[in-house]
Amino acid sequence: MRSLRVPLLAVALLIPMAAPMGRAADDPADARWVDISTPVVQKLTDAGEKTAWPGETAGVAVDSSSGDVYMIVTGLGVWKSTDTGKKFTRVDGGLVGGRCETSFALQTDSGGKRLACFMLDGKCAWSGDSGKTWNAFTDVGRNWDYAAVDWSTDKVTTIFAALHESGGQVLLSRDGGKSWNKLFEDAEFDKSGGLGIFDAKTLVYTQKGQGIQRSIDAGQTWTRIDDHEPVGRVVRVSLGKGYWLAKEGLLVNTDQGATWSVQGTAVDASIGPYLDPRNQQRIVVAGGKGIFWTGDGGESWKKVADLPAGFEKLPKAGWFTNVAWDPVRDVFYVSRMGKPTYRLTWKR
Repeated sequence: MRSLRVPLLAVALLIPMAAPMGRAADDPADARWVDISTPVVQKLTDAGEKTAWPGETAGVAVDSSSGDVYMIVTGLGVWKSTDTGKKFTRVDGGLVGGRCETSFALQTDSGGKRLACFMLDGKCAWSGDSGKTWNAFTDVGRNWDYAAVDWSTDKVTTIFAALHESGGQVLLSRDGGKSWNKLFEDAEFDKSGGLGIFDAKTLVYTQKGQGIQRSIDAGQTWTRIDDHEPVGRVVRVSLGKGYWLAKEGLLVNTDQGATWSVQGTAVDASIGPYLDPRNQQRIVVAGGKGIFWTGDGGESWKKVADLPAGFEKLPKAGWFTNVAWDPVRDVFYVSRMGKPTYRLTWKR
């Protein structure tokens, strides 16, 4: 696996955010979506750079421990902001390209600082130090729709990933993305599949008609252990607890994915969950009906906001639209292929 020390770009983009409806962007009373990417894209365009198809941005993620924001400019890499999108700097050193096809193409470690980028039609890599250095993955065709990462070790070694437009191929890497082995292929997985990883040998997946399948031998054999069929594409693991979004509500487990139970009430969402590592009762999910927050582990849900116009149509669960949550400041971000990235500061 290649590891490179990459410098920040020489020029950081010092740009004001665009303010909606004539109100100052920093007005604390403003709790609407604010475009934070157009000035970045415009500056690149003015410098002679050209975004890849379909233009604009296509991906956003947040380090939940610091609130740092990572934004994908289509074909032009990872851009980081430490001040909620007022200033962005490219940080990937040319090791990341393409775009995010789904809400789960960018994977962050709930413990902070680590980010893995599973891009479509572009290079992929992961960083273990908040974007200072990067480790490249070996490309596999057009690359990925989404993936789960084993964050339980110091270095990223085990990755469980869904290959793009491949007839439902699911691959595993045991060496940090340097090499890949196909575990299975099923066309139904492309439509309804989801996956998760707990350690180097313990994997789970779901798809329509198969419930939750679990492997304790790195995908060599599988056992059906639950009849629920989660709609979330990736399991989120935090402090030894796994969370998976389902129609019935949040599915949770504390035993490496062996048993699952419904926690709380149902919510109309297919993106997430996003967790607050300081308080696991605080969780965010999203979907075509908007963004929802809970402060009691899912017993009750409060709608934060609708998605921006044009973001609400999801052709498949979690597809095209990215959502991110900064639990430090209660700031939300959304990005969709070919559209700007937006920010919303929630005034609860």
